[in-house]
Amino acid sequence: MENPLVSVIIIVKNGESFLASAIDSVLAQDYHPLEIVILDGNSTDKTAEIAQSYSLVRYIKQQKIGVSDAYNVAIDNVNGNLVAFLSHDDLWSTDKLNTQVKYMLHHPEIQYTIAKVKYFLEPGSLPQVGFRKELLEGIHVGRIMETLVAWKSVFERVGKFNTELSTAEDMDWYSRASDLQIPMAVIPKVLLHKRIHGRNISLNVDENNRNVLKALRQSVQRKKQTVL
Repeated sequence: MENPLVSVIIIVKNGESFLASAIDSVLAQDYHPLEIVILDGNSTDKTAEIAQSYSLVRYIKQQKIGVSDAYNVAIDNVNGNLVAFLSHDDLWSTDKLNTQVKYMLHHPEIQYTIAKVKYFLEPGSLPQVGFRKELLEGIHVGRIMETLVAWKSVFERVGKFNTELSTAEDMDWYSRASDLQIPMAVIPKVLLHKRIHGRNISLNVDENNRNVLKALRQSVQRKKQTVL
């Protein structure tokens, strides 16, 4: 498979401030072919108008609620052999898809890759209370959705996203993939620039901590069942 189609999923709700920049960072990729699927969680601003102004975007309006449901619906509607994800307020480096796809083609045993991330503070914004400000320094391994490139078949093995979790759905998915020992690799390069501002849903610290603990407990339970 010389140049597999990559489906890029962007889930968004009321993202008019940053959505165009996110889409443009996908269109600027030096890898093709790709498709962009935008799953809109019933936005009340100009999100739909912005998304539908791009001819290469396939726009889908969410019928239910929640981040996990949005990811699941989008995955069900992609055509690509590979699936990648981007939040509406983040940016990819122009070589992100090319770097990860080529690596996976050269290492066919690898089923998904992640990469490093550089966090940046949106000018004029303050991070939410509880945000770890040290994340704004240096670079970090991004075990988050926005760095992920995975063969679509991986979602058949690992399963999709837990709709019982309002946050930390990415950690839960990565935990299940790890428990199944799905071969993966970390690309040692910054391929994602993650914007920090006052409205980052995933940075709701208290709610996120509760969901992280729930995901960890479920992982421990899975491991106990495997031993038994």
